[in-house]
Amino acid sequence: MALIDGLLQELEMEAQTTRRVLERVPDAQLAWRPHGKARTLGELALHVATVPGGVAEIAAQSQVQVPQFTDPSPTSAAELIPALDQSVAKAKSLLGGMDDATLTAPWRMMQGEREIFSLPRVALLRSIMLNHWYHHRGQMLVYLRMHNVPLPSVYGPTADENPFAA
Repeated sequence: MALIDGLLQELEMEAQTTRRVLERVPDAQLAWRPHGKARTLGELALHVATVPGGVAEIAAQSQVQVPQFTDPSPTSAAELIPALDQSVAKAKSLLGGMDDATLTAPWRMMQGEREIFSLPRVALLRSIMLNHWYHHRGQMLVYLRMHNVPLPSVYGPTADENPFAA
């Protein structure tokens, strides 16, 4: 089994979980933020929807300059699932053909001519495309709980949903 196969399987499984979370985002709360320094629920939800494709696009290159991040906000919660679907499809397309040599080759983030850091491409995908994605999805679950939105099962039962109950 190639290294990419396990990453793509995890991406697909986690995309289904992320879909269940994004489906709960209420239109009326997109502009809400828990703190002045925090993203709005809409900004966070759109970020969660687009992480896989955005990171895969960066990982497809051997090095990138430090990106300038923006936080666009959806005008409607209905934009979130199509954004997730496009993002996951983009990630699968960009990563699907990568062989083990490509995945273990160094990937670099640069600031001008200065190297900020270097790591194997597979480590970038594991830490940023996946772990970073889960981190923000967890933040979003807290935002939803603060609005009394019933939370879907993620890795097991929540107070609102138990996939193991008969």
